[in-house]
Amino acid sequence: MKAVFQKYRPFYNESLKLAIPVVVSNAGHTAVQISDTIIVGHFAGTISLAAASTVNSLFMVPLVIGLGISYGLTPLIAQNNGRKDHGECGRLLSNSLLLNVLTGIVLFCGIYFGTMLLINHLDQSPLVVKEAKPYLLLLSLSLIPLLIFNTFKQFTEGLGFTMQAMIISVVGNVINIILGIIFVKGLFGVPPMGIKGVGYSTLIDRCLMAIVMGFYIFRSANFKSYLKSFALKSIDKLRTLNILKIGAPVAMQYTFEISAFGGAALLVGTIGIIDQAAHQVTITMASMTYMMASGIGAAAAIKSGNYFGVGDHKNLRLGAISNYHIVLVFMSLTAIMFAAFRHLLPWIFTSDENVVNIAAQLLIIAAFFQLFDGTQVVGLGVLRGMGDVNIPTFITFLAYWVIGLPVGYVLGIKFHLGVYGVWYGLVLGLVTASILLFIRFNIISKSGRSKPTTSFTDN
Repeated sequence: MKAVFQKYRPFYNESLKLAIPVVVSNAGHTAVQISDTIIVGHFAGTISLAAASTVNSLFMVPLVIGLGISYGLTPLIAQNNGRKDHGECGRLLSNSLLLNVLTGIVLFCGIYFGTMLLINHLDQSPLVVKEAKPYLLLLSLSLIPLLIFNTFKQFTEGLGFTMQAMIISVVGNVINIILGIIFVKGLFGVPPMGIKGVGYSTLIDRCLMAIVMGFYIFRSANFKSYLKSFALKSIDKLRTLNILKIGAPVAMQYTFEISAFGGAALLVGTIGIIDQAAHQVTITMASMTYMMASGIGAAAAIKSGNYFGVGDHKNLRLGAISNYHIVLVFMSLTAIMFAAFRHLLPWIFTSDENVVNIAAQLLIIAAFFQLFDGTQVVGLGVLRGMGDVNIPTFITFLAYWVIGLPVGYVLGIKFHLGVYGVWYGLVLGLVTASILLFIRFNIISKSGRSKPTTSFTDN
C-alpha cells in the first residue's frame, strides 16, 4: 500500500486540488434540491414532499440534458489550454455561451408545452399533481440562468480555476435557503406560498449566480488573454458542432442514468404517497454524494484532457487511476455514514415517522451502491476528457434502460417487492455501468492510441 501511495501521490495532490472545489460547486446543484426538499418536508407537508419527488423526477432529465451539453466545453478548453492556444479557448467560450442559452430556451419550451401536460397522465395522485405544476414551471424557467452560469463555470474549470465557482455556489445556496424559508412559510410580510416558494427562491438564486460568475470572468486579469477572441464573430458552425459532438453524447449519458432514476420515482409513485416521499428523501441524499463524486469525475476529465492534448498517455493513465482511488475512498465513507445513521438522517427532511421508517431501509441499499455510483461517474469523466463519448453513451443506455429500470419494474411491481425492488434494479444498473466503463477505460488507456476511434473532437 505504501508503494502504491508513493507512486500515485503527485497525482492525488493534483487531482484533489482540482476536485475539491469542483466537488463543492457540483454539490451546489444538488444542495438546492436538498434544501428545497427539507423546507418543503417540514413547512409544506407530506403531499408537497411527494409533489417535489414527482417534479424532480421530471425536471432532472431536461436539467442533465442542459448540463451535459455545457460539459462539452470543458475537455476542449483543457486540451487547447494544454497546447497554450488561448485564442481558441475564447472562441470556444463564445460558441458555448450561445449554444447553452439556446438550449435553455428550448428546454423551457419543452417543459412548458410538453411535460406540464404529461404530468396529468402519469397515474399520480391529483393532490400531488396540483402541487407539482407551479413548482415545475418555476424550475424550468431557472434553467436558462443556470446554463449561463454553467457555461462560465465549465470555461474556468477547463483552465484549472475551480475555486471561484465553488464560492459562488455556496453563497447562492445560502441565499436560496433563506429565501425558500421566507417564501414557503411566509415571513416578513410575504404571504405563505407553499411549494411555489422554493421555486421562486431557486429562480432568483440562479439568476444571481449567473450574473456574478459572468462579472468575475470579464473583470478578472486571469482570463484577459483568453477573452481577446471572445466575440460574436468567433461564433461558427464548426466550433459549435465540436462542442455538441462531446456535449450531446454526455447529455445522453446523464439522461439515460437520471431518467432511469426519474422513471423509478414514477414507478414508486404508483405504489403510494408514503413510499414516494421516502424515495424522495433517500434519492436526495444519494444525489448529493453522486454530485460530489461527479466533481471528482470532472477533475478527472480536466486532467485527462490536459494529458490527452499533449499526447502524454502514461500520465493520463496514472492520473485517471488516482481519481478512481480517491472516489472509492470518498464513497466508502459516505456508504458507512448512510448505513450507520440511517435512522437519523431521514428526520432532516421530514417528521413523518412512516416516511422515515421506509427511508431508513432504503438507505441500506443506497449505501451498497455508493461505490459503483462513484466509479462509474469517474469512468465517464476520464473518457470524456479523452474525447471518447460514443461507446460510454451506449454503455449507460444498456446499464440503466435495458437492465436497471426493467429489473426494478419486475422486482418492484410484478414481484411485489415495492419500493425496495425498484431500488434493487437501480443498483444492478450502476454495477453494470461501473464495470463496463472501467473495461472501456483499460482498453483505451493501455492501447496507447493517440486518439480514440470513437472520439468526437476535432483536433
